[in-house]
Amino acid sequence: MKLSFVVTLLVAASFTAFAQATMPRMTSVDPLNGKKGDVIVVTGENLAKEAVAKVYLTDGKNDVVVVVTEQTPTSIKFKIPEKVEAGRLTLMVLTTGKDAKYIEQPVKVTIDEQ
Repeated sequence: MKLSFVVTLLVAASFTAFAQATMPRMTSVDPLNGKKGDVIVVTGENLAKEAVAKVYLTDGKNDVVVVVTEQTPTSIKFKIPEKVEAGRLTLMVLTTGKDAKYIEQPVKVTIDEQ
């Protein structure tokens, strides 16, 4: 009985580890600030089109979708949209798949006044 419990825990842990390994994760932004229309490059891991459906700038209440101009497994380039407000905003992704999730990333971009 104890062995089956241990096996169940190991299987559950391996599924959890696998699921976490494929989650998109942004680690840096270049440049750190920009104006509407500027191109921003985000680097990280698991950022391919198969993992990331959409990218947003968010202040926690208002989400603005960005236009992605280039996307690879380790980077995403996008233009700062015209309709975004100035300020320091967090990047957020919408994952792909049946169980799509919105995930705020640990990177921020400062949008300057025009």
